[in-house]
Order: sequence, then structure tokens, then C-alpha cells
Amino acid sequence: MVSTPSPTLPRTLPPSRLPAISPLSFTVLVVVGALFLVSMGQVAPSPEKLANGMPRMAELVGRMLPPNTDPGFLQRMGWRILETLQIALVGTVFGVIISLPMGWLAARGISPLGAFRHFPRALISLFRTVPDLVWALLFVSTLGLGAVAGTMTIVVDTIGFCGRFFAEAMEEADKKPQEALHAIGANRVTVLCGAILPDVMPTLINSSLFALEKAVRASVVLGLVGAGGIGQELKVAFDLFQYRNASAIILAIFIIVLAMEFLTDRLRAKFQ
Repeated sequence: MVSTPSPTLPRTLPPSRLPAISPLSFTVLVVVGALFLVSMGQVAPSPEKLANGMPRMAELVGRMLPPNTDPGFLQRMGWRILETLQIALVGTVFGVIISLPMGWLAARGISPLGAFRHFPRALISLFRTVPDLVWALLFVSTLGLGAVAGTMTIVVDTIGFCGRFFAEAMEEADKKPQEALHAIGANRVTVLCGAILPDVMPTLINSSLFALEKAVRASVVLGLVGAGGIGQELKVAFDLFQYRNASAIILAIFIIVLAMEFLTDRLRAKFQ
């Protein structure tokens, strides 16, 4: 008895785990990869430079230790730290207050400006795009050296940060309470205060706390361009080769930023 061969079933390949790449995407990836390799050869530190720099780094660290603990210097540094915290706090509070109406005016579907909402949105983008040190240089040039220039820099930086997140939070707010208020004839301000803000308040608080944490870190370095705070004392220490003073200031900055992160994390957890 001759057995007939069974028909062979077509072999199916398993689906690919990687998405298909179009020729254009492949070309872009090749160009980006080539740009990265060229940039790495031009700006990345070579092993020889790292090896030559390590002894000098060790020597600098040795000259910075131990940190200066002179009471007069610590008192002066304490006043500078207090000024840094004042710059961050006042700048953040004013920035958040201004960001609230700016975010409302820039929010899609909520703004009373209609199509003209792109103007406050573009202003927020401008504030966010320009680096902090550039704003600090502008305010130092116009307002003079000191904490006022630093505070104005934090205000502008906070508007750029919070304005965007406030606008996005308002756009994602629940629409049903808004529609209910519109149905009874409420105006836009009433809808904002009665429906939108209560719904997005946790997000606004979280964004404001992030802005405060960001402002503390930013206000530390603003003094490098003369905008007040502990950064100004750090610049003087390095300019005068007072490395023990510099190490004490760096240690104080580390403690301040760490404490601020701990505080804002606890507050965010409380308001969630």
C-alpha cells in the first residue's frame, strides 16, 4: 500500500517585534548617528585628557579641604543663603500668581481670547526657551546688581514653567461641570473659578512646588552673573582662589537643595 504524502503547510514567520522602518526614517537615523560620531570626536573628552586631568582635580579637591568654618565667614554665608531662599520664594510666588491668568488666556477651548490665545502662549514659550542666566544678565543690565535682578529672573522663569503646565491642566479639566455652568448662563470667569480651578487644583499645587524646587536650584547659580544670592559668594571665592570657602559654600548648597527636595516631596504627597 502506497501512502500519499501529506500536503506541506506554508511556514508562517513570527511577527517582528520591531516596527518597520521607512526609508526616510532610516536615512534620518543614519544622519543622526553620523552626527553623533562626529560630535563625539570633537567635544567628548579623550582618555588622555581625562588621565591628565585627574591629578589636577585631586590637587584642587585637596586645596578645598577642609571647608572653612570661620564664624565670620559662616555668618556672611548664612545671610547669603537667606537671600537665596528669599529670591526663590518671592520669585516663585509672584511667578505662580501671574502664571494663573496667563495659563487661562493660553488654554485651548477655555481662553476668552479665542484665536488670539496664541499670543500669551508664545510669550510663555519665550520665557521658557531663554535660559535663566540670559534673563539674569538682562535684568542685571537694566536693574543693576543684586537680589532684585535675581527675583525678576525667577519670576520670568516660573511663568515659563508654570504657565505651560497650568494651561495644559485647564485644557484637560472635566468638561461636564463647565457645561453645566454654561447652561445656566455663567460667564467665563465664573466657569474658571467654579469648575476648572477646583478640578485642577492638585495639579496646580504640584506644578507650583516643582517650580519652587527649580527656583531654589536656579537662584544658587544666578549670583555667578551678579544677581545676588549664595552664588555671588561662590564666584568671589573662586575668583580669589579661596577654595576652602568654595567647598563650604558647595556643601551648604547641597544641603539646601536636598532639604528643599525633601520638603516639596512631602508637600506633594500631602496634596495628592
